[in-house]
Parts: sequence; C-alpha cells; structure tokens
Amino acid sequence: MITTIKKYRNIRSVALKFCLFVLVVSNSACSDDFFDKNPLDKVSDATFWKSESDAKLALAGCYNNGGAWNGEDFWTARGIIYLDFMAGLGSEKELIPDRFTDGTLDPTNGTVRAYWNNSYRKITACNNFLSNIDGIAMDENTKAIMKSEIRTIRAYQYFNLAFFFSDVPFTTEVLTVDEANTIPRTPKTEIMDFVEKELQESAVVLPPTRPVSEDGRITSGAALAILGRVQMANKKWGPAAVTYKKIIDSQAYTLNASFKTMFNANNEINKEFILTTQYQEDVYGHVLPQYLYPEMYGGWHQFSPYNELVKQYECTDGLSIDESPLFDPANPYNNRDPRLDYTIMISDRTVFQGKTFVSRPDSNSPDRFTRYNWSGYCINKFMDPSFTGGNLMNYGGNWSIIRYAEVLLSYLESKLEAGEAINQALLDETINKVRARADVNMPAITTTNPTELRNKIRVEREVEFAFEGLHYYDILRWGVAAEKLNRQFTGMKLTNDPANYTAFDVDEDGYLMYQKRNFVEGVNELWPIPQAERNVNTKLTQNTGYPN
Repeated sequence: MITTIKKYRNIRSVALKFCLFVLVVSNSACSDDFFDKNPLDKVSDATFWKSESDAKLALAGCYNNGGAWNGEDFWTARGIIYLDFMAGLGSEKELIPDRFTDGTLDPTNGTVRAYWNNSYRKITACNNFLSNIDGIAMDENTKAIMKSEIRTIRAYQYFNLAFFFSDVPFTTEVLTVDEANTIPRTPKTEIMDFVEKELQESAVVLPPTRPVSEDGRITSGAALAILGRVQMANKKWGPAAVTYKKIIDSQAYTLNASFKTMFNANNEINKEFILTTQYQEDVYGHVLPQYLYPEMYGGWHQFSPYNELVKQYECTDGLSIDESPLFDPANPYNNRDPRLDYTIMISDRTVFQGKTFVSRPDSNSPDRFTRYNWSGYCINKFMDPSFTGGNLMNYGGNWSIIRYAEVLLSYLESKLEAGEAINQALLDETINKVRARADVNMPAITTTNPTELRNKIRVEREVEFAFEGLHYYDILRWGVAAEKLNRQFTGMKLTNDPANYTAFDVDEDGYLMYQKRNFVEGVNELWPIPQAERNVNTKLTQNTGYPN
C-alpha cells in the first residue's frame, strides 16, 4: 500500500503543474540542441515569482525528474541502472548502455546527448530558481533552506557532468542565446571546487531530518553524501572520511533490517534512504517494472546480468567461490551470500509471485535465452512482490540514489586510502554492519591488511549496490575500468560437462559465452562531448580519442 508520504504536495502533485513552466525554461526552442534556446531571461513573466507559493512551485519543478518514460539522467531508474550496465554488470536488450564501453562510443551517440541535455535542463531550472528567489518576500530561514536544496541539486548535476565528461560548460546564471552558444568548457578542477563549496555551505543550512510529509526533500545528510562522492572521486580521502563521519554522527540514518524487501514500495519510508527520487502511482508513476520484469510476468525482460557479477557473491562462509569448500561447481548457486538470490533471477530457482523463473533454452518459457539477446539471468533486486495487479508502466515506488550502506562502506574505504590504521571496531561499525543484516547475515570481515581489505571493500560495494548505478563511478575512480571491461562476459550455467557440450558455446566451466566488451583505454574513461552541441557551439572542444 502506498504510504501517506505520497500525499506530499510540494514535491509531487505540484511538480506536475510545474512541468509546463520547466518545459518553457529548458525546452523552448526552434532547434533540438540544448544550447540553441530562447533567452532564459524572457521566461519569467509578471504572473510568476511573486509569492511563497510561487517559490514552492518552482522548488518542486527543480526536483521534478519526469515520470513515465523519462530516463538517461542521474536521477531516474533507467538512467542509473544503465550506468551499471556500462560498468559490466550486465547487458540491456537493445545494447543502448553497452555501447559506452564496447568500443563503439562516438559523439553522435543519442544516449550521451540525453545525459547531457537532461543535466543542463535541470541546471537551467536551478539557475532560474536561484536568480529569482531573493525577490520574494517570505521567511528568510525557509528561503535559505530552499536555496540550499537547489544548490545541492545543481551541484550533483555539475559533479556528474564533470566526472563523466571532464571539462564542461559552466554557468550559475541564466544566459541569452548568444551567451549559451559561445560558452567554452570550464576546467574540471574548477567545477569540482565549486561543487565542494556549494555542498559544504548547503549542508550547514539544511535540516538533518525531514518530517514524513517532506520525504524526498534534501537534507544535510544528502548534501554531505554527495560531497563524499565528490571527495572520493578526487582522492581527497581524509576530507571524505570527515564528511562521512558527520553523517554517521548525526544518527539520522540506519540500515534497514531487510535487504530483500528494502526496495519494495510498501517499505520505501525507511531510514536507510538518504536521497531518493519520488514517485506516486496514478499521479507520478514510472515504468521501471515494464523494463525489469521477465516476459513471463508481463515485462520486457530488458536487462540481463552477467555471470561475472554472479561470481562475485561469496559463499556463506565468507570465502570467494575460488576459495570456499562450500562452493559446488555442479550447483553453483547454492551456499551463497543471500544477496545473490535477492539480486539475480536464476532459472528454475527464483520464484516470484508464485511462479518460477525459467530461461533454459530447452523450455517453452518466453524468457528462454535463445528468444532474444539474453544471458539467462534477470534482475530480481527491484522486483516488487507487493505490486500486484498494477500497471507495470505506472509504478509508484521511489528510486534510491544514495543510502546509508554507501556511507558506511565509503567511510571505511576513505579511512583505508587515507592511510589510517584500521581496527576490528571500525570494521564492525562499517562493513560488518552491512553484512550483518538479518536476512544477509554474512560472516564478519576481520582482515586489516590494506591490500586484502581493499579487495573486500570493492567486492562488497559491487554486490551490495549492484544495479544502483555506483559501479561505473567506482571502477572509473579506482582506475580499473579497462581491466574490468576488456574481456569476455558469460551468462547462465548450461552444462556440467563443457568438454562434450555442443548446443551452445560455453566456457571451461559450462557457462554461456555471452558478450565481449572492448573498452578503449585512454579514451572511454570520458564520454564524448555530443556532436550536436559542438555543431551549435564551436567553442566546445572534443575529448581525446573521439572524432573532432
């Protein structure tokens, strides 16, 4: 049942009314190109920016990420899941995110352009808000909090742009067409410095918690959690540890007891979620279940995890499948970290809403992997058993962007990389808390050897946050993207006798030979500047390795 938070009007229903205003701000044009826009200083007219209700309407518009089919940004489910497919956790039915790291990425890629355009649309709305809010007579503390929310949203956008594109056009003002079409790229370092300052200053003003009626509005913890990501990306390990410790010490967040049910719509109000995108069935829904569900459940089976992710889940003794005596190659999914079953649908094993998922090629299942470009696995993580009888294109469950588990693991990683001594007490307060959820209950980590612990942290992040959009960020900042993405990827287990199996190509362990990635080292660490933008603005240079 959708909780009472869905009735919060400042963020939800008001956002629907504000969509038209946002479209005028960000889309008004006679061209499809982002920078080829009508002057933004012509958007606001005498009927707007007069009262506190106008400010609330504009605030909601800056939060608005678009429901239904909107995606390819850093706020909505599809755009964030795509990031993990780029990172080699799986494939997408049409290979859309796969193109980012399979050696074919170029400046004409429409998905690159979508991330760019959607980011600048939100930045435009934020700049417009901050350029006008001071003119409204209202409570100054309320106004300061609103401004800090918008500064945090804008900082999150600029961080992602700088992280994935490096130098990008930067402005905190509304621009005329001529200004927008001649703005050069600002160095990444300057943008990152700006982002850090904005987040630090905003975190001081923002409240540590919100009442249930304001769930979804940014808190000081959200600003700090974004700041921590920024600092880790820039290898500022000591400052990052300090930032994450502030969140921990606030005691505003805690781990949800259940990993399995954490992402269900009827459990979306819990203290693990620090930053979420808000939705409401029948009012402001989204279509993730249509993409997510296998065909036997009415979905499109759009996503296919790789077996290389499956292999990362330890056995229940806390050892990897290469080390554990509990691992049985003939029954590879038994005796494993429970998060494997919670995250991946496995043929003839996973049961959802009373039906067993089947993808074997010798079956009549609509999900048999031979019917399409599938691995034989499907995502289970966000499949919501409480969502029964609803329209898969009208789901109201919120989407988590940052949760408290990330804070704990990032705090530990930052302390480790800062060269600080690690003891068992710190492990128990961070990574072992994550592993000790009631329905996970994995053995505690005890090693304090830096090399061993670094690997443990990285594996933990991969399995804990699979399909939540963090893995691409992680492998890029760790500098291992080329290593992780230049290889053959495999799918489901097909045989225990690979030497004599001829029905399909399998590896030496009997897993389907699925797809190969060809990440271009020295090039694909950054996305290309969209060619459509460079056609409009000749001052936009191109990133190294892409056609000029």
